[in-house]
Amino acid sequence: MGLMKTSPLLTGLTCLLLCQSAGEALSRLAHLGLPGPVIGMLILLGLLRWSAVREPVGVAADALLAHLSLLFVPVGVGVMTHLALISQYGVRLTVALLLSTWIGLIVTALVLRAALPRVSAPPDA
Repeated sequence: MGLMKTSPLLTGLTCLLLCQSAGEALSRLAHLGLPGPVIGMLILLGLLRWSAVREPVGVAADALLAHLSLLFVPVGVGVMTHLALISQYGVRLTVALLLSTWIGLIVTALVLRAALPRVSAPPDA
């Protein structure tokens, strides 16, 4: 009997889940300072060099992105459930979000400026 061919979507989802599981296992077993999903993404980054992994993961990513709006449903339900807290702390939350966003943008710009090589202006002719 020959092996059944699996769909690229199923293969890609399996690869994504295996990378996340491997990252979680490494994080817990080695007591690393990084969360498991981050380690899993690093593993996936290494695996994406092979087209046998890249193509099915691309199919799975396209399928997940097509239904991305479904991921916002739990957030909307959470907001509706905690309207009292949001009305009580909404201004503080907004200020904290705006400040942290601006601080993150400024730090990113400064790091990028320091990391990029200086480009000198062309001499006047």
